[in-house]
Amino acid sequence: MANYMYDVLVIGSGPSGESAAIAAAKSGKIVGIIENSALVGGNCAHKGTIPSKSLRHVVKQIIQFKADSLFREIGDSRRLTFPRVLQSAIKVIPKQVELHTNFYVRNRIDVHIGDASFVDAHNVKVVLPDGAAEIFTAQDIIIATGSRPYRPADVDFSHPRIYDSDTILDMQHTPRHIIIYGAGVIGCEYASIFSGLGMRVDLINNRDRLLSFLDDEISDALSYHLRDSGVTVRHSEEFSSIEANDNSVTLHLKSAKHLKADAILWCNGRSGNTDGLNLDAVGIKADHRGNLKIDECYRTEVENIYAVGDVIGWPSLASASYGQGRAVSDGILGNTCVRVANVPTGIYTLPEISSVGKTETELTQARIPYEVGRALFKNTARGQISGENVGMLKLLFHVDTLEVLGVHCFGAEAAEIVHIGQAIMGQKGEGNSIQYFLSTTFNYPTMAEAYRVAALDGMNRISRR
Repeated sequence: MANYMYDVLVIGSGPSGESAAIAAAKSGKIVGIIENSALVGGNCAHKGTIPSKSLRHVVKQIIQFKADSLFREIGDSRRLTFPRVLQSAIKVIPKQVELHTNFYVRNRIDVHIGDASFVDAHNVKVVLPDGAAEIFTAQDIIIATGSRPYRPADVDFSHPRIYDSDTILDMQHTPRHIIIYGAGVIGCEYASIFSGLGMRVDLINNRDRLLSFLDDEISDALSYHLRDSGVTVRHSEEFSSIEANDNSVTLHLKSAKHLKADAILWCNGRSGNTDGLNLDAVGIKADHRGNLKIDECYRTEVENIYAVGDVIGWPSLASASYGQGRAVSDGILGNTCVRVANVPTGIYTLPEISSVGKTETELTQARIPYEVGRALFKNTARGQISGENVGMLKLLFHVDTLEVLGVHCFGAEAAEIVHIGQAIMGQKGEGNSIQYFLSTTFNYPTMAEAYRVAALDGMNRISRR
């Protein structure tokens, strides 16, 4: 049995594991990384963020193409199948694998493929693909094993008509009607994708509104546009059971409703990948969803064992995971460990959503006097050129100080342009003011110009008081 010695050992090669390993290696640490899949990149590159967003991009192109009058003259009017669209979308995955593999090579980080489990606080056993076992010893160990779709025991995910958000990317048929149970971020994104492909979609939400963490106006806009695209949104519904046969699947709800479709996608939560780590050997306890408890520097109950990424729960975003990986390495190196905060949301529905800062509800509850400035994309030159008739940028700012308190965007390139507002919100003193958008010249025509329009709208509201 071979034995490897490292300063830092990282379990998992997703965004958090990768950034932690690279940051430690650049600071002179000897670093090893263990990945239980044949290729690096984690769920982000292979099953989650990258393939689903690539799929969404292809569907968006199809929708735009079909909406153009040229399509009716030269286009192929045949219905595109899901496997055909998916084949185009997943071409990005090998590029991602090559990119991330090169990161490890350039930084002289050893990558080992196998299943890791703890022996004690400094030793990890890795079972290789051929069944052989090796022991890895490290001064500090970082758990970055990510998460997987939550699978309740009473749902038969082996049935060919029942999918979760991982297995849906292997679907080899095109349902005419699909049920999505769970209206969180992933459920809403797939509802947009499938309706964009012309499928009939039932989106089942166990709450009373969609994505209640969003600003109410943005949540309402999402609900309206999903329905406008043909999605049936059913609120305050709870799962009872699922029946599936060779021809269909039926979802039974506690409200006594029975919904029949060609397939069902289960999107109701995720679980941390900790069950195979033998955490009992080091005295670490995961919660009921497999997530780990950490302190302000991402340290678990054991002094030299840390956890980052989806395995610690919220916010479970690749963007936050990259920051967490760098932060935990800072802590291990003895530097200041700054917890990742003020993470913008990026929701890749059609149209997409992004926001940062406070919502109107939060500001009202905190009794902070604020005003709103809006820019409708249909009234901007770039929006008209691009055919973007849907969407808006919404700025929330303090009435007295003009400090920008929140930025909420719904529509084309929302996840891109939100960062302009985020940068201003991060400034100190007078630098964080809506006046910035009035005194700065934006390229014309651009979607970013919406900031100037929204700022003017907001200032006009104040002047009319």
